[in-house]
Amino acid sequence: MPALDTLLEIHGLDYAYGSRQAVRSASLQVRRGEVLGLLGPNGAGKTTLISCIAGLLAAYRGSISFAGAPFRPATDGNQRAWLGLVPQELALYEEMTARENLAFFAGLQGVAPERLVAAIDTALALAGLQDRQHDRVRTFSGGMKRRLNLAMGDLHGPQLLLLDEPTVGVDPQSRNHIFECLGTLQQQGRTLIYTTHYMEEAQRLCNRVAVMHEGAVIGIGTPAELAAQTQVPDADLETVFLKLTGKKLRDEP
Repeated sequence: MPALDTLLEIHGLDYAYGSRQAVRSASLQVRRGEVLGLLGPNGAGKTTLISCIAGLLAAYRGSISFAGAPFRPATDGNQRAWLGLVPQELALYEEMTARENLAFFAGLQGVAPERLVAAIDTALALAGLQDRQHDRVRTFSGGMKRRLNLAMGDLHGPQLLLLDEPTVGVDPQSRNHIFECLGTLQQQGRTLIYTTHYMEEAQRLCNRVAVMHEGAVIGIGTPAELAAQTQVPDADLETVFLKLTGKKLRDEP
């Protein structure tokens, strides 16, 4: 793969919570402009890997590089600005309106004052919440909160957007809206890492998929490439996952 095509590279990443090894020698490359899925059951290490990339966890072994240079967002605020994070837990203030939440987080993300109004308007449009922008977030449905949470992560126009299971607990209509949002962001040139334990989401959204199992990345590629790697031609992702791990996707590790 040409160096210019690689935005993020992870090599030999290890992270442990005390005696529990959460990520084991994980290595992968993320290409510019792609949606890379991290597919695995709960406990596979997806959130821990995302947290290391985002700079939320620093005490890991191994290396991370961004556009070919060492990447240490845990200690470098300038590098953190290259990333957007949509966490699994909602990061919203319930008593503030949608617009107030966006304005507050835009300030934290360093959005320039002259860009503030335009950035908020763009985020509201992305989330489909223009008509509810002055309503308190506590009045929103779960799906509306998820959509606002997604728009929050993209406010400052990051080069790489990290999404940790952003459709958990949402209704089908909001899930489809989130899928449309992600398609829009990719068309705008964003690079996305998308963690999920829903096979159909990975199949629908992702250009390539990295399969995680017990903290390790055990396969990466397009669904067709993964099928070839497992010597099951034309297999779907569920069959590939079962072949790689010996268990169904939603089994607990």
